Amino acid sequence: MEGRRTERTATTRGRAARFKSRKDRRQAVRFTANSRFRVLPGGRLRLPKIGDVEVRWSRDLPSAPSSVTVIMDPAGRYFASFVVEATPGALPGAGPVTGIDLGLTHFAVLSDGTKIASPRFLRRAEKKLRRAQRSLSRKQDGSRNRDKARVKVARAHGRVADARREFHHQLSTALIRDNQAVAVEDLCVKGLARTRLAKSVHDAGWSAFTRMLEYKARLYGREFHRIGRFVPTSQVCSACGVKDGPKPLHIRTWQCQACGMWLDRDINAAVNVAKAAGLAATARGAQVRPGPRVPAQRGEAGTHPKPRREAA
Repeated sequence: MEGRRTERTATTRGRAARFKSRKDRRQAVRFTANSRFRVLPGGRLRLPKIGDVEVRWSRDLPSAPSSVTVIMDPAGRYFASFVVEATPGALPGAGPVTGIDLGLTHFAVLSDGTKIASPRFLRRAEKKLRRAQRSLSRKQDGSRNRDKARVKVARAHGRVADARREFHHQLSTALIRDNQAVAVEDLCVKGLARTRLAKSVHDAGWSAFTRMLEYKARLYGREFHRIGRFVPTSQVCSACGVKDGPKPLHIRTWQCQACGMWLDRDINAAVNVAKAAGLAATARGAQVRPGPRVPAQRGEAGTHPKPRREAA
């Protein structure tokens, strides 16, 4: 496995050259059990035709690996991925259930009232990324200095991606460990990424976080629910169930015109997410039954019926 990326594959007689993807600059090589790779007692990894490689282990292997894949990312970092047999058992039963409302100001708001701030990894690293990208744009194409500048940009982006991934893993593991069931809303991330909030939406990484919740729930015997994106979670009062209509984003607290309760927009949405999934969690984490439906006045309802045609 060479240190520099080969941009073109070997040509065959009568065929034109095929170029690799310009978007994916990773290299990878896989060694199976037949290649006789070994994990040495001292923690080194012995690879055929390469030799002994020092490894910084993130965790102990639960069993003997059947294969290993060595990956080099665009930043020039090498990773070893092992295929092992593991039988994770189900976690002990937990009583709480929670609904999760994802956002930008707060990354996640839980139905028990907990608000988790958004780290904004990309926003915090924008100044350093801008400086590195500006330095790259000044380098001559094909020069060694441009290759060095490209690696610096890739490493800066890699640190941001690694920090975001670590945050997602820690939060998703904590939610799955402490709750028997979790529910999230199926957001249209592609649609939101075409708005003026595109950079903040990509920085949050909602899709990756919900995928982690889903596979960890399946792995550890928890329940995972994904409700439809058209459920009006921020328009319905979680106390009485009356739809109070859409509200501008700058309104963070509102009073239900039917029951008079003051509601936090994000917490109310998280409770409604849990109710829509059949979990019926309240803002205090207790189990409740939905109360009787109180109809709203015609002027307070969220829907606007069409005016009747006058009789001729």
